[in-house]
Amino acid sequence: MASKVTSAVMRQGLRVLGVAIRAEKAVFTSAVLASAVYGGMTVGSAWAIGWATENVVLPAFRQGDVSAGALRTAVLFIVGAALLKAVGVAGRRILAGLMQYRMQARSRRDVTKQYLRLPLAWHHRHPTGQLLSNASSDAEAAWAPLAPLPMAVGVVVMLVTAAVAMLVTDPVLALVGFLIFPAIAVLNLVYQRRLSPLATRAQQLRAEVSEIAHESFDGALVVKTLGREALEAERFQRRAHELRDANIAVGRVRGLFDPMLEALPTLGVLAVLAVGSVRLTSGSIDAGELVQVAYLFTLLAFPIRALGWVLAELPRSVVGWERVRAVLEAEGSMEYGGTRVPDTTAPARLEVEGVSYSYGSGDVLHEVGFDVPAGRTVALVGPTGSGKSTLVQLLARLVDPDSGRVLLDGVDLRELPYGGVAESVALVPQQTFLFDDTVRGNIALGLETGDEDVWAALRLAQADGFVARLPDGLATRVGERGATLSGGQRQRLALARAVVRRPRLLVLDDATSSVDPQVEARILHGLRDAAQASTVVVVAYRLATIALADEVVYLERGRIEDHGTHAELLERCPGYRNLVTAYEREEAERAALAAEAEQDAEEEEGVSA
Repeated sequence: MASKVTSAVMRQGLRVLGVAIRAEKAVFTSAVLASAVYGGMTVGSAWAIGWATENVVLPAFRQGDVSAGALRTAVLFIVGAALLKAVGVAGRRILAGLMQYRMQARSRRDVTKQYLRLPLAWHHRHPTGQLLSNASSDAEAAWAPLAPLPMAVGVVVMLVTAAVAMLVTDPVLALVGFLIFPAIAVLNLVYQRRLSPLATRAQQLRAEVSEIAHESFDGALVVKTLGREALEAERFQRRAHELRDANIAVGRVRGLFDPMLEALPTLGVLAVLAVGSVRLTSGSIDAGELVQVAYLFTLLAFPIRALGWVLAELPRSVVGWERVRAVLEAEGSMEYGGTRVPDTTAPARLEVEGVSYSYGSGDVLHEVGFDVPAGRTVALVGPTGSGKSTLVQLLARLVDPDSGRVLLDGVDLRELPYGGVAESVALVPQQTFLFDDTVRGNIALGLETGDEDVWAALRLAQADGFVARLPDGLATRVGERGATLSGGQRQRLALARAVVRRPRLLVLDDATSSVDPQVEARILHGLRDAAQASTVVVVAYRLATIALADEVVYLERGRIEDHGTHAELLERCPGYRNLVTAYEREEAERAALAAEAEQDAEEEEGVSA
């Protein structure tokens, strides 16, 4: 079974290397040529040392004198071989590194682009920590064998050249030395078989540790407020210890086999010297030939290890590449058309026709349909779980309906070109996200616009006052996720980010819940009276917000139960009336409690006086 696993990993690993070689043909070819120069000059330096021993060193011992011409020639051979060998080493390492880092960068870019192309529904099924691991450690592990690969290929050239040189020099010594190569091959095979499952497990655990860390950090507020620091630390520690143990197991195997792989070529040198000394005594070879063959084996000890390095990295490479490829081959990419909406400046007309959607465990929306005339404001109202947030995702085409259509000026959103929806529709989500950037950077977000337009958007969002009071105004950094701002301030910046793009359809998913009703009313009035007004669809809970809408669409259990004006629905729709009056009762109770608390405080002050 282990043999089957090893051979499968070997085949998969070679296929991964093939992907890199095809992608970087020129760089790989140049790296292999540089490695071949290194291999050839390694053999050449052995020959040069053998020639110098026979023609310079031994005559110096025998005659006490050395020919100047022979000395110059020996120096030229040795230095020339060393320089070319250095060029080969530098070229091989630089080009191998270039190939490796290019492939890692390409994988990270491809993975990130795929993340952006894939619909939100796909992201819902994959934890963020896993996605981070795919783009970082998996992309790195996939191409780890590329660093020693050119050297390993160059080793083949070196071995062939060295074998020919040794056979020409002395076939008997060559055969003695060659006995060591099968032992190295068998040892490498056993090494890779033992290492493969351990390295595979270690790479999988790296991803799992990354996932747990991201989840814990992202949920830091929940962890701290519920006092789960110790439990989260224990959960992370448990998986981190598993990763530690897996890496130790990998290191233990390497520590066992590395000395043996180092020792085998040395044993070959000793065997060559032992047999060579006998042949030297009998006159079958001369001293220069013995030195040349022995030196060749000494030089081959390190390059042969490159084959083991490639084999050792293959298991991690296979795991990393499989995880990266799973993202690159993920299905669910949205299809786009080439149709443009007729008018790109006026408010848009929205039509929702028989839309249904499910998350896999039952429909969330059932045959939903309604129209919003251009320039009108519609409030989506309904109890929790009625499908309001799902519907606004469909309006912004974050997901596509299972059936039915969403039309903008008569054009199905699926027929618009890539980026076409974002040109006409802006969504301000319920959960506000701000980047660790300046106020201006968060509002413009890559849009080429002047400060006047930014301030106009801030005024419309009722955010110009507090921004003007910030230390650096538009240049003030807001911290990670806008940590230096209140919830209401973050919501207003998010709204300004949407309106600065002058959308034809503005979708607000309870986007003003953290601002007081008076500010919310001014925002909605401002949107209606803006120089370039938008069609507005707002998920509303407050009665004040609902009353500002031209029409109300009431959702219940994923269906439209009724639609019309607020007054009409109050009169004829019991579910809507109960929900809205519940909101009213809650607000009245809050007001009563606040008044009672104020009265108690005044009475206490009177008693004290």
